[in-house]
Amino acid sequence: MMNTLYSQIDLHRKEGKKSLAVLVDPDKTSPSQCTLLAQEAGICGVDFFFVGSSILRQNHLQTCVEALKKTSSIPVILFPGNIMQVSSDADAILFLSLISGRNPELLIGNHVLVAPMIRASKLEVIPTGYMLIDSGAPTSASYMSQTFPIPHDKNDIAECTAIAGELLGLKAIYLDAGSGARFPIRADMVSAVRKAIKIPLIVGGGIKTAEKAIELCAAGTDIIVVGNAIESQPNLLNEIAGALKESSH
Repeated sequence: MMNTLYSQIDLHRKEGKKSLAVLVDPDKTSPSQCTLLAQEAGICGVDFFFVGSSILRQNHLQTCVEALKKTSSIPVILFPGNIMQVSSDADAILFLSLISGRNPELLIGNHVLVAPMIRASKLEVIPTGYMLIDSGAPTSASYMSQTFPIPHDKNDIAECTAIAGELLGLKAIYLDAGSGARFPIRADMVSAVRKAIKIPLIVGGGIKTAEKAIELCAAGTDIIVVGNAIESQPNLLNEIAGALKESSH
């Protein structure tokens, strides 16, 4: 039997309902900022918080999760950059396997180390195939993972990689251009991957306009993830949330 949050995500996929996730970096977001963000997200109708960072310089993950949970009923899903980014106070965790790369530690090695901790936490686990896509600039994720992203125009590689992830039993695919992306993932790549798999598709990185969010959703994205862009564009969150509601059917 599927867990509650994953069941919701998969049901939305089947119904054609698009969801919006806000990526919260604990290194860049203080507890007070998390509180304000949670209040705004609740007003806009955000569906999920993804919490995580490529690297944590300060141990603010727990306080960040607590602030979001205290202020909002929006589910908090961990999006860990390493094995230290686990909090039992979150609702779920994307158990990421970096299937676009060939670093064994991020395919299975780190998972073995953290598995007992996650099992003991009672977090809902969502096994997710994580795929880095070239975005025109080196990103924190590609540097820290020591892997090369899939070229932005190689739809066939992305498609076959996503299929492999689904056949391995992963429950979702996450296409990410990464933090600091110069441009988002192309709609034709999203469309190719969407046609190839039957599991939820998450897309993030470099999404700076509501128009781009709508384009990617029309191509087959189930969950749009926005992060850095909302810091410099205060109205962007509301614009994307409103546009996704109108586009869902």
